[in-house]
Amino acid sequence: MVRSESLRDLRRPYWLGLKDSDLVIGKYKMKVKLTLNTTNAIDAIFFLTLLNAVKALSLEIVWIKMPVAKYVYMPIALSYYVYLDIDEWPWPIELSAYELEKTLNGFNDEELSEYIAGKIDGDGSILVSKDKEGCLRAIVRITACKGCPKRTNLDVLKEMIAKRFGIIGHINPTAEKINLVFNGESAIRLLRRIMKYIHHPLRRLRAELILAYYEGRIDRGTFEKLYKMTEYEYGGPDVKRNNALEAATQAAPQTHTHVG
Repeated sequence: MVRSESLRDLRRPYWLGLKDSDLVIGKYKMKVKLTLNTTNAIDAIFFLTLLNAVKALSLEIVWIKMPVAKYVYMPIALSYYVYLDIDEWPWPIELSAYELEKTLNGFNDEELSEYIAGKIDGDGSILVSKDKEGCLRAIVRITACKGCPKRTNLDVLKEMIAKRFGIIGHINPTAEKINLVFNGESAIRLLRRIMKYIHHPLRRLRAELILAYYEGRIDRGTFEKLYKMTEYEYGGPDVKRNNALEAATQAAPQTHTHVG
């Protein structure tokens, strides 16, 4: 559950981490618009609660064009947004890699941890996989597209985490994306560092389960049973993807909406 009372202050580094991932910032004369977009049922609730912690939000419903996908008949995206006075947003709207490094260097360890949690709540994933011997391996991953400015920010973050916490990550490219990945013990150490600042319900639940297993508080059978409940099938008829509108309607039928 999102602890919204802890996020009302936009000066918290969590918001800079989120801005460096999913949160879109636009400047309009003397106003700043904060926008979060999703087609995802879990994010539909998370984003609604997140921005509502700042100010009463508006919601725009948009039909989107996308390749034909199995089980997806009416692709709909939700766009949550709030407008703030220009001086209410405390962070730079644009940050170069150099400026980001300078900012992160000015954070203490807790502030840096909170920034990382915001980044993971936006562009990250927390999961486990099995190695060749069948042992469970924790993974924390932060993703950026190859051509966007966030790509160079991953290099900055990788070096900053290594320098400050001694936790080593690796940059792994795919055909379309770049991933900053922490595996095994590095992932566990990072989760212990940022756990209390994670707000995304699925990522927080997975982090809690992974730490409970690695710290011996639950056995493997219990872990696998509980972790399986958090999984979804890529391309399958799961309740998570492409169900944002239904989830938002059930959670907040009073939200002001605009169909685009």
